[in-house]
Amino acid sequence: MVIIILNNINKLLWGIATIMLLGSGLYYSKKLKFIQFNIKELFKGFTKNKKDEISPFKTLMFTLAGRIGVGCLAGIALAIYVGGPGTIFWLWISTFIVVPNAYVESFLGVLFHKKKDNINEGGPSYYIKKGLKAPRLAKIYALLVLITYLFGFLTIQANTITKSLIKFNFPELFIGILIAIITGLIIFKGTKGIIDISSKMMPIIGIIYILISFYIIIMNINNIGNVFLTIIKDAFKLKAIGTSFLTTFVIGFQRGIFSNEAGIGSGAIASSTASSEDAKGQGMVQIMGVYFTSLILCTLTAIIILLSNYQSVIFNNVNGIELTQYAFTYHLGYLGEIILLITIFIFAFSTILTGYYYGENSLKFLFPNISKKAIILLKIISLFILILGSVTNSLILWGLVDIFIALMGIINVYSIVKLKDYVL
Repeated sequence: MVIIILNNINKLLWGIATIMLLGSGLYYSKKLKFIQFNIKELFKGFTKNKKDEISPFKTLMFTLAGRIGVGCLAGIALAIYVGGPGTIFWLWISTFIVVPNAYVESFLGVLFHKKKDNINEGGPSYYIKKGLKAPRLAKIYALLVLITYLFGFLTIQANTITKSLIKFNFPELFIGILIAIITGLIIFKGTKGIIDISSKMMPIIGIIYILISFYIIIMNINNIGNVFLTIIKDAFKLKAIGTSFLTTFVIGFQRGIFSNEAGIGSGAIASSTASSEDAKGQGMVQIMGVYFTSLILCTLTAIIILLSNYQSVIFNNVNGIELTQYAFTYHLGYLGEIILLITIFIFAFSTILTGYYYGENSLKFLFPNISKKAIILLKIISLFILILGSVTNSLILWGLVDIFIALMGIINVYSIVKLKDYVL
């Protein structure tokens, strides 16, 4: 009953969010002269910084840590499982349309960020308050981020790690406690510690995942053409162009937004930490991040799944990661299972760190004079949330997170369109 109610709310909110995100993407595509296709500008945002400063590269890795998580592993698998292979086609299309939103929100994030304790803080709450002059809406957005990331993203990541380890006969509670302990060792180091760890983890595991994926693709090169043909055919489902088509489109769009977060506003929170004041350059860096997430990592995961006989397997209480695990084992045997397990842990753990920072950032916005003791309490609560997430029903978690992401997207898109005169 709960899942049915969540699904109905999801459909309504994502119908609104989809129209707004696409509309904003198309508007800014025209206004910014199709900046998403300006490849020459992508690398100009990587400026040199002093050792103790947070560079644009670090903010990119930090943002990727939040974007990639398990959205590229479990989210894409869930999209294929529920909506079919055609969801991947709509993920590609929606990426090109909505990516200007990532540029704009990051641009505004740098434009309106402020320095506190030698670290820049910013994001949608800041540009909604300062630029839009709407402090109440800014607080609502900050509250949504706090709920979405601390009670949503953290639980999803913990749940996915737990699901991936259950088959090795590890108790769920034990896994949750272990995740909480490791997380605690890092988040108590503060913001710079979180950013440093995330920026070091992401390049290594990202490269490993890409290399393993290409190896699987090369081993199955004769079937790649059929995979892309299946994706395109299923995207339109000409024999059932009505509800079936809309379901495939919305799920593809929804999972794409979940993985790349373009237009949701969370990327602006990370990009605002950069020491650089180059708003345009930071915006271009975030476009690169969206492309890397959706067009490379998500696509590689989808291809690996579609190259397996995933349709012959039935899963209960599906998280999505079970499907990806099955595909890796199908192609690489036990070795594939171990490789994916390591990838899942690092991707999910990086997102846990970034998600916690987003939550802390929002709490500080809501309570500017919050004490250090209160922040310590937040960290302790977050660790308990991780434990809870490891033993909670997956479908309920996904349903709640999707609802909050849609609400964040609706508020953020409204704001960045209203602030159009600031964007260059």
